[in-house]
Amino acid sequence: MNPEQSLIDIHQMTKSYIMGEQRVDALKGITFDIKANEYVAIMGPSGSGKSTLMNMIGCLDTPSTGSYHLNGEDVSQLSDDELASVRNKEIGFVFQTFNLLARSSCLANVELPLIYAGLPSSERKQRAIEMLEQVNLGDRIYHKPNELSGGQRQRVAVARALINRPSIILADEPTGNLDSKTGIEIMRLFEKLNQSGNTIIVVTHEEEIAAHARRIIRLKDGLLESDERVLAPAMQETSELIK
Repeated sequence: MNPEQSLIDIHQMTKSYIMGEQRVDALKGITFDIKANEYVAIMGPSGSGKSTLMNMIGCLDTPSTGSYHLNGEDVSQLSDDELASVRNKEIGFVFQTFNLLARSSCLANVELPLIYAGLPSSERKQRAIEMLEQVNLGDRIYHKPNELSGGQRQRVAVARALINRPSIILADEPTGNLDSKTGIEIMRLFEKLNQSGNTIIVVTHEEEIAAHARRIIRLKDGLLESDERVLAPAMQETSELIK
């Protein structure tokens, strides 16, 4: 991929839904791009359109009008099967509710996307173990979710999101079910992943969580309200010391 090319390029994207006899305009012409290795937070109050935008970025839905290019490919007009293929290859999801299989081990949960990708068992296992070690769960590979803390479960979800080496890690309120201390640990993990070259997009309503990002996109009433770059946490601390 050309380093100058945008990983995500959204142009005049709209999304409307018909609910009963009413039409709801969830997105009203959104335009922005995201380069590889950015760390972006998407914020907005309830009804702002951030969940709809997350579904668009995650190829869970397609826009009513406008375009969305992901890694140079126009995904705006793809079929459901084609979108599923793009999701499995390009996007690693991390959800507030973890979405782990309760009766399966950490290893089996992390392997799952590779089964869909058709990789042989030995390669799946090796890569899943590597990912679990990367999130400091190498000693928990055969534990089941109910044998783990909330933070450990979310780490399993992060390992699963990384397993296909996706272009984007897309996290929806990733600390919503965690206590403050554990939430900070998960956000530090995202910072580490970003420093390792991963593109991170976090959808959140919490300012404290968004503060970990390097760029904050704010939505209001289906429109882009602001798009600002922010100092990295380490730089913020340095700025405070200089004052």
